[in-house]
Amino acid sequence: MKILAIASEGGHWVQLLRLTPAFKDQELSFMSTNPDISATLKDYTYYRVPDANQQTKLKLISCFFHVAWIVFKQRPKAIITTGAAPGLMGIIAGRLIGAKTIWIDSIANAEHISLSGKIAKYFADRVYTQWANLATNKIFYKGNVLS
Repeated sequence: MKILAIASEGGHWVQLLRLTPAFKDQELSFMSTNPDISATLKDYTYYRVPDANQQTKLKLISCFFHVAWIVFKQRPKAIITTGAAPGLMGIIAGRLIGAKTIWIDSIANAEHISLSGKIAKYFADRVYTQWANLATNKIFYKGNVLS
């Protein structure tokens, strides 16, 4: 199965990489915002997209079009993300092509779901939190990626 894994750099990226063994027999590719990451992913296809966040609203538009172009071109069967903005854009674009979509909110969000996670619950097939106290009927808890 063709899977696209998306995360911003930093903690989002670390958590996404922790999930890689779960997809060992799949056609896995990655997307992120850091141009230097590609050197660490020799066995995988890597797509770099512009970074954007709620403080750089105009960059969100550019980010969406970059992400959407790659999603429409690659047509993955599933998209999984640990956030943030590029992951949300991937979830939205993935829904447009009928891909299964999974959002895993960052473990750093212990008090409340992230803004992107709150939006993702309207687009993603499944939304997960890494904190039991944040689970609802639309946001599931099954443990955490980082222990």
